[in-house]
Amino acid sequence: MGSKKINNKCGLRQDYDFFSHGLEGVAAFETSISYIDGKDGILIYRGIPIEELAEKSTYEETAYFLIYGSLPTKTELKKFSSDLENHISLNTEDIKWLKDFPVAAHPMDVLNTCVSLMSLPEGGDYEIGRGSDLKAGIRIMGKMPSYIAAFDRIRKGKEPIPPDSKLSYAANFLWMLNGEKPKEKEARILDLCLILHAEHGVCASTFGTLVTSSTFSDVYSSIVTAIGTLKGYLHGGANEQVIRMLEGIGSPEKVEKYVSHAMKEKEKIMGFGHRVYKALDPRARILKKYARDLTGKRDEILFKTALKLEEVMEKKFGPKGIYPNVDFYSGFVYKALGIPTDLFTSIFAIARSAGWIAHILEYRESNRIFRPRGIYNGPVNVKYIPIKER
Repeated sequence: MGSKKINNKCGLRQDYDFFSHGLEGVAAFETSISYIDGKDGILIYRGIPIEELAEKSTYEETAYFLIYGSLPTKTELKKFSSDLENHISLNTEDIKWLKDFPVAAHPMDVLNTCVSLMSLPEGGDYEIGRGSDLKAGIRIMGKMPSYIAAFDRIRKGKEPIPPDSKLSYAANFLWMLNGEKPKEKEARILDLCLILHAEHGVCASTFGTLVTSSTFSDVYSSIVTAIGTLKGYLHGGANEQVIRMLEGIGSPEKVEKYVSHAMKEKEKIMGFGHRVYKALDPRARILKKYARDLTGKRDEILFKTALKLEEVMEKKFGPKGIYPNVDFYSGFVYKALGIPTDLFTSIFAIARSAGWIAHILEYRESNRIFRPRGIYNGPVNVKYIPIKER
């Protein structure tokens, strides 16, 4: 695309190849990690449809697939799982950090801080390269569930629980969080949630991590960027907001009134719409089934409220391509598994760490620092006034 001359109210000539607010629709690099067809609601990881991975794979296998580019053999998967397991235990220094944090801290801030602190022992010994990056990435993936589970227990006045080497990645998180061995069905459903959240193209947090890593910063700093980006309620934080929104609505009978009020006040209805999807998010379709199966009598009204909200929203906004996204039903699944609402986004981060690391490794191979430009529309020829005359 040729250079486009842009003249705005400031009167300065500004030449750009292309302008798109928020970089919407702009492709900045090539990737073989995932593909999204937003019009038809299709998501694939390295060529395999998400539905097939959700049905047949495990999170560990899917993470290996995303990071290394091929499905692992039994030996490769065993080693990868063992590598994660080698980093899952927390040492006395880790526990000390967690006990020093304010109990009112948001788990995403705790996670962000812990990942940043992980880099300190390496000091200046970290050298950018696939070996170092991969080692750091696997270390981060191993530690993240332990940090969140331990912090949740500490803030409740309980002691952290060591991992069980016999349990899977997902099952270990539930064990360390609740102190009870999860049922096979519970562990499998969380495993499925991690698969669904493991990767999703160049979303805001993935772009954020690539902006940082493109400067040849270390993987720890890159993942810290991603976690901070994911925290926002327009991104990963939406799943926490969905549950709070539904609890605020209260019952199916109040949905119509809530939607009318939100439309009048131009308020965002959480869990609906997506920058990419103009059809039903395939991940939401999968999670809806499990949310229905898991929801007990205690949350039955909440689930019926969600179904009614989906019905009303689809009738009003379906023709405009606005449907439930992955955040709308993931909260129900987490809630049914006994996970506190403010941990929802942290679980998203734990899962997405695989995709972030895969993208860091891939982009390093043909690295170019990200450096977009902004269109200046401020004043010109402003005279400096000495401070005594202001």
